[in-house]
Amino acid sequence: QVQLVESGGGLVQAGGSLRLACAASGFTFGRYLISWYRQAPGKERELVAVISPTTGGTFYVDSIKGRFTISRDNGKNTVYLQMNSLKPEDTGVYYCNTRPGGHDYWGQGTQVTVSS
Repeated sequence: QVQLVESGGGLVQAGGSLRLACAASGFTFGRYLISWYRQAPGKERELVAVISPTTGGTFYVDSIKGRFTISRDNGKNTVYLQMNSLKPEDTGVYYCNTRPGGHDYWGQGTQVTVSS
């Protein structure tokens, strides 16, 4: 079955960096968009970034443009989110998502906490 496993979260000071990873299995990795979402305490889950499986094309929400970079390694079935210049408002649980067959699949999430 489809599995997504996030890792790489942690506690970091404002201005610092973290690199998240999403290891995928159970589907043809190179055929589907992979997205990163985040959910801050008391807020709805929001889209952060998306990457295409074939063109490598990317989309970023305005709040993280120029600071975060999404990438994928199709040979390792893994998507990364490099996060630089982190701000306290980046704090939240980060999830990866994919939609093979039109069904939403989520990982368990990884906590990112940015202290001021």
